[in-house]
Amino acid sequence: MAIRHFLSLILGFLVLNGSVVLAAGNSTYRLASGDVIRINVFGEQDLSIEEVRLTDAGTFSYPFIGEVLAKGKTSAELEQLLTDKLKGDYLVNPRVSVSVLKYREFYISGEVKEPGGYPYQPGLTLRRAIALSGGLTELASTGRITIIRDLDPNRVPERVSLDTLVYPGDSITIDQGFF
Repeated sequence: MAIRHFLSLILGFLVLNGSVVLAAGNSTYRLASGDVIRINVFGEQDLSIEEVRLTDAGTFSYPFIGEVLAKGKTSAELEQLLTDKLKGDYLVNPRVSVSVLKYREFYISGEVKEPGGYPYQPGLTLRRAIALSGGLTELASTGRITIIRDLDPNRVPERVSLDTLVYPGDSITIDQGFF
């Protein structure tokens, strides 16, 4: 009995710890065009949306509120915005949660076997992004790789290594090597 209680405590700690890590890892992610989100309003089926893709402008349509700008906001900021808009006229104490179901794509071009857009995955490195695109061609240079960050307003290419993290919306270019 004591062992079962101890194992329950450990399992509970691991679940709690895992959800804290997940929430912390996702807390700084900024929404943008192409992201797919889920909105849940506890106890309000009509106000919950299973899946909605953000438009090119980073918006989505929501019942009673209309067009909502999600671009540049974190999930927590969007939760607060929806809570504030629903409180009072529509609900007394709304409990809203927003989660990202699918991140926007990153793009890879140049000397890879299958250039194009690929679904972002949290923790994605350039090495894994190259593997997703079929690997490097024979002419590729691992020393001549640049990324233009989606969140960089100046769109300045930065030189990177194979261990660099890739983010949603990033554009990766792999140049030819000079032999």
